[in-house]
Amino acid sequence: MTLSDPKGGITTSLEPSTHLELFDKLGALPRALDIAPTRRIYVNRNLRMDEIDLIGFDMDYTLALYHQGNLEKLSIECTLEKLVTSRGYPRDILTLEYDHSFGLRGIVADRQNGNIAKMDRYGHVGRVYHGRRLLPREERHSLYRTQRVRLAHPRYAWIDTLFALPEAVMYATLVDFIDAHPGEPYNQGYSQLWQDIRDCIDEAHRDETMKRVIRANLKSYIVRDPELAPTLHKFRSSGKRLFLLTNSAWDYTDPVMSYLLDGVLPAYPSWRSYFDVIIVSGAKPAFFTEKRPFVEVTQRGEAKAFDGTFHHNHLYQGGNVIDFEAKVGVGGDRILYIGDHIYGDMLRAKKSSVWRTAMVIQELEEELTQLGRHRGALARMHQLDLQTNRLDSEISYQTQLWKSLQENRDAGKDHVGDESRREAKRRLDELRAQLKSATEEMKTLESELDRSFNPYWGQMFREGTENSRFGEQVEQYACVYTSRASNFLAYSPLRYFRSPRDHMPHEL
Repeated sequence: MTLSDPKGGITTSLEPSTHLELFDKLGALPRALDIAPTRRIYVNRNLRMDEIDLIGFDMDYTLALYHQGNLEKLSIECTLEKLVTSRGYPRDILTLEYDHSFGLRGIVADRQNGNIAKMDRYGHVGRVYHGRRLLPREERHSLYRTQRVRLAHPRYAWIDTLFALPEAVMYATLVDFIDAHPGEPYNQGYSQLWQDIRDCIDEAHRDETMKRVIRANLKSYIVRDPELAPTLHKFRSSGKRLFLLTNSAWDYTDPVMSYLLDGVLPAYPSWRSYFDVIIVSGAKPAFFTEKRPFVEVTQRGEAKAFDGTFHHNHLYQGGNVIDFEAKVGVGGDRILYIGDHIYGDMLRAKKSSVWRTAMVIQELEEELTQLGRHRGALARMHQLDLQTNRLDSEISYQTQLWKSLQENRDAGKDHVGDESRREAKRRLDELRAQLKSATEEMKTLESELDRSFNPYWGQMFREGTENSRFGEQVEQYACVYTSRASNFLAYSPLRYFRSPRDHMPHEL
């Protein structure tokens, strides 16, 4: 085996036993197909890591993954208690059943009608629940097919983060509750119910109610990924600088990051050693859209004058993308930002800068696991889809043929006889029966597949035969996406991530 100096010139020949030892020391990179699908990085747009100089990370749901069930339970408990104590709701709501599986990223709350809906990439509303009742097709069409659904309107609330899932769960359950209790003082309508839930969950985050519990028992709420520290070290070892940009305040960031990284690798005395710049209370998306100043903070959270230069192991808060790029000396597409928020991290980074983006989608692991388990059923769905398209086309032809034969007979131009007409009608009835059978099989199979992914909403990235609204936004704003930041460990830090060739329907 021959190794060449990447700068040119020196080559070294190694015996097979020697090069195996060398790869052991360097950490041999697996081929992409040898990486488990749940841990791969998926590419929407080409990304050359050798052209990236600076890599930024969000904290919550990016570096710090959560035990989602425990966090949702805590969030619901804290929010319900505030609804009772500060908004006048009865204590009966504390004993209701809140089904965590009802929440899914990408669903939309219709505050006016007390509904929650899932849309496809074109804004077409698919399934809709009023509370926990699935609306029939006619009712759904009357509400959402007469005018365009504009998600920017205050009537709609977009559930686009894992933090927001408990809001959907509580809203659906409490819509049913207030429907059963008309005229009660706390029943001020669906829109006010949503606002009360949103205000109370925000209060639970803001007033330390939740953070105090999490900090006291980090193990129960934070996933400690053993591959996170080696991933950050690998980036740094390849010559890349790292920064942390989180909306969390210092008093929460420090214990969480300490739990994740302190003491993992001997070369890093504390978690702060991994990062060249640390920004807390970043106020995204305002960081990308407004010209807020940077403020330096002490490790006790006290503000101090910012001298205009970022110093290693110092802490900063606030700020804006323009000043950040100027002070780090790197800008544009030489910066990669890794986050989990489709709006605050991905969309705003794309629309307000030309940063490259990588989205962490924690639930992608479960989606991919289910796709693997049901690969046969999904293949059958594809076959049935092709079959129904073919049958539709053949039925159209046979219908026209039979009508033509009938019209010729009625016009006295019968050249084929009754037997041919009967055969045409028989063939048409046979095709219609085949289409009905295939359509019924598709509906049954689709229903079974949906329940395997999410009993209410099906696959997160699909709605019907199209990508879901959420899936479309991931495709549009995330250059690459993956289930956790540490998945980069299996790839070269200089890798060229190539997107699959895209096709329009006429090219297939």
